[in-house]
Amino acid sequence: MNKTPYPDDWPDIDTKLYNRSVKLFNAVKNMLSVKLDLHADPQVLEGDIFLFNHFSRFETFIPQFLIYEKTGAYSCSIASAEFFQEDNVLSRYLKHVGVFPHNHARLFALLAGHILRGRKVIIFPEGGMVKDRRVIDKRGHYSIYSRVTGNRRKLHTGPAVLAQGLETFKAAIRHAHSQNDVALLRQWKDALQIDSIDQLIAVANKTTLMVPANITFYPIRSSENLLFKSVELFSNGLSLRQSEELLIEGNIMLKNTDMDIRMGNPVDPCGAWGWRTRYLMNKVIPEINTIDDVFTLNSRPKNWRQRLLGSYFIKNAQCSRDRYMEGIYANVTINLSHLAATLIMHYVGQGRMYIEKDKFYSILYIAIKHLQNNTVIHLHRSLLNPDDYSDLFKAANKRFDYFMCVAKDAGLIKEDENYYRFLPKLCVESDFDTIRLENPIAVYNNEAAPQHTVRDTLIDAIGECSNADKDKLAAWHFEDECRTLAWEKQAYSKPLFGDISYEEAAVADPSPFFIQPELANGFGVLLVHGLLASPAELRAYGEYLVKQGYTVLGVRLKGHGTSPYALRDQSWEDWYRCVQRGFNILKVHCSRILVAGFSTGGALALKLATEHYPEMIGVIAVSVPLKFVNPAFMLVPLLHGTNKLVAWVSAFEGVKPFIDNEPEHPGINYRNTPVRALYELRLLIAQLDELLPQISLPVLIMYGDEDPIVSPKGAPILMAKLGSKHKQIHAIKSQRHGILMENIGGAWRVIDDFLNELSR
Repeated sequence: MNKTPYPDDWPDIDTKLYNRSVKLFNAVKNMLSVKLDLHADPQVLEGDIFLFNHFSRFETFIPQFLIYEKTGAYSCSIASAEFFQEDNVLSRYLKHVGVFPHNHARLFALLAGHILRGRKVIIFPEGGMVKDRRVIDKRGHYSIYSRVTGNRRKLHTGPAVLAQGLETFKAAIRHAHSQNDVALLRQWKDALQIDSIDQLIAVANKTTLMVPANITFYPIRSSENLLFKSVELFSNGLSLRQSEELLIEGNIMLKNTDMDIRMGNPVDPCGAWGWRTRYLMNKVIPEINTIDDVFTLNSRPKNWRQRLLGSYFIKNAQCSRDRYMEGIYANVTINLSHLAATLIMHYVGQGRMYIEKDKFYSILYIAIKHLQNNTVIHLHRSLLNPDDYSDLFKAANKRFDYFMCVAKDAGLIKEDENYYRFLPKLCVESDFDTIRLENPIAVYNNEAAPQHTVRDTLIDAIGECSNADKDKLAAWHFEDECRTLAWEKQAYSKPLFGDISYEEAAVADPSPFFIQPELANGFGVLLVHGLLASPAELRAYGEYLVKQGYTVLGVRLKGHGTSPYALRDQSWEDWYRCVQRGFNILKVHCSRILVAGFSTGGALALKLATEHYPEMIGVIAVSVPLKFVNPAFMLVPLLHGTNKLVAWVSAFEGVKPFIDNEPEHPGINYRNTPVRALYELRLLIAQLDELLPQISLPVLIMYGDEDPIVSPKGAPILMAKLGSKHKQIHAIKSQRHGILMENIGGAWRVIDDFLNELSR
C-alpha cells in the first residue's frame, strides 16, 4: 500500500451532513427513472462489511444511503485516491461523509474502528468497473480487467483482510477481558471512541460478517440521452471512455431502468480457519496492543509466530474472497436478456450461426418455466409475471423485441422471415471501454456466466423443445393464468387502492379452474364468467358438467376477482385474450370443444366463434348484454369520454370513475363498477354486432324473461342477426340475472339437451 501524506486519523462522519445527503439522495432518486428494489432479509442488514459488484458510477452512491434508511446505521466507503489529491469542495465533502482514499496507510485500521463503533463499510471488491462483467476466466476462476496492465488479474482480498483483522482484534479484546486487563480495555475504549468497556466487550462478542450483494441493471440501453447531448454540446469533444459512460450510465439514470439490489448469505471471515490458525491466534493475541498491530502481522511481524500467522491469514483471505465473490455473482437478478444472450453465445460456441425463430421463443419459454422452480436462481420479476413473458410464443414480447433491436443495431444479429442469424462481430473481442456499446449480448452473457444453472437449463430446454410435450406446455400455460391472478392481487393490494377495495365483500376463490373427469367423454367445455364476477360464478356448473364426462376449464377474465381498480385498467381485448388462452389450453386435451359464456362471457364466447377454430363445435350464450334495463348504462360512452377530458384536473380519475353496484352475489361480484369496464363492454358489443352474421356454428341463446340487468329484448335481436343455421333461443322464467349460476328454471337441463344433440 503506497504511503501518502494523509493524516494518521481521518475526520469522523458529520452526521448532520450525512443526513442531509440522504434526503438529497431520496429527492434525486424520486426524480430519476430508476426503479430501485432492495431484496434483503433484516438479519442480513445487520452485517458489517457489504460487498457489491460494480457496473456504473451511479450505483456507488446508493448502498450506504439504502442501508441507513433500513437500519439507521452510518456507512463508510472507499474511493480512489484521485478524489483527495486536492483540497476542494468534493474532497472535503467525501471526508466528512465517511469516504476514505484507497491508499491511506491506516485504511483497514480506520475502517475497523468505525465498524467497532457500529458503522457499516461498503466495498466494491472488484476495484474497478467491470463493464463487460466477465468475472469468470477460462479455468472457472474469478478475475478482473486491469486498466493499468490491459490484462486480467486475480481479485484483491482487501475486504477479507479487513474482516479477518477485525476478528483478530475482537479476540484480543476478549482475551484482555478474561485477564481482567482493565487498563488495556480502557485504552482501546478511548482510542475507538466507544462509550463504555461493557459496550466494547459486547462488540467483541459479535461475529464480523461480510455480506455479498449484487446490483443488476435491466435493461442496458445505449441510445443517446439528454445527459450525453448536454455534455457534448458544451465540450470540445468526448473521449471514447467518456462517451460510453455517458450513453450507458445516462440511460440508467434518465430512462426506465430496473435496479435490483440483492443481498446474499453473510460470509464468516473465520470460516476458513483451521486448527493451526486458531492455535497461533491464541499465541499472538496477547502481543496485540493497538488495532494497527493486527494489520501488520504480515508486513511487519515482530516474531516468527506473527510471521507464520500472517501467512496463514493470506491463504484464509483468499478462501474468503472466493466465497464472497461467489456470493456476489450468485445474486445476479436473471432477466430475459440474460437468457437470450446465453442461448445465443451457446449456439455460437457450438458453431451454429443461426436459430429458427419459433425454436428460439420455445426454448426461452421452456427455460423460464423450469427456472421458476429453481430455488437457487434469482429471477427478475418479469420472468415471474406471465404478462411479461407468456407472449413469447406469439413473437410479440416487448422485452425480447427491445433486446433484439439493440442486437441488430449493434450489428450482432440479422433477422429474416424465419431465422435469427448470428454475425461474426459476436465473436470479436471488444475494447473494455466500448463493449457495452458494441456487444451488449456479451455483457449479458458474461454477467450470467457464473450462474451455471442458467446455461444448463437452456441447454436442456433445447432438447426438450425438439420433443415438446403438449400436455406439459398446456399445464404451464394454465399455471401462468394462476400466476397472473397472484400478480394482479399483489399489484392492487397496495394502500393506494384501499378506498374502493375495503368496500368489496367478495370472498369466493377467483382462481381459474381446470377439472378432468374420471371417465372423459372426449368433449371439453370452456366456461367464461360475466362482468364484475370471477370463475367462482360458474364453478358449480363446471363440476356438474364434469360428472357427465366433460373436461372443463373456467377462465378468469383479467381484472376480475382482485380489485375494481384492476378491472378499470383492462380493455375488452385483454378479456378476449384470456378466453383465447383458455381455449388453446383446453384443445390440447379435447378435440371437440363447446364454449359457454354468461353475460359478458357470452359476448366473448360468440366473438370466439368467429375465429373458425376447427375444435370448436358450439356456443352457449347466456344473458348476452346487447341491451340494458338501466338506461343510464347507455350514457357510459359519454361519461367515459368526460372522464378522459377532465382526467388532468385531478389525480383521481375524472368525475365518476366507479358506479355503485348492488350485486346478487356479493361473495363473488364487485360492489363497484368501473365506468371504463362498461365502456369496454359497449365496444365489445358494438364489434360483436358486426360479427354475428359470420357465425356458422350451432348456438344456444338463453335469457331471463324478467332479467333486472340485461334487457330480454336483446335476445331476439341477437337471434335474428346470427348467421348460424343451427340456432336455438330459450327464455327462462326469472326475475334474477344469475340464471346460469343458480340453475334457475332448469337452465342446466336446457343446456344438457343442446350438448347431447351436438355430441351424438
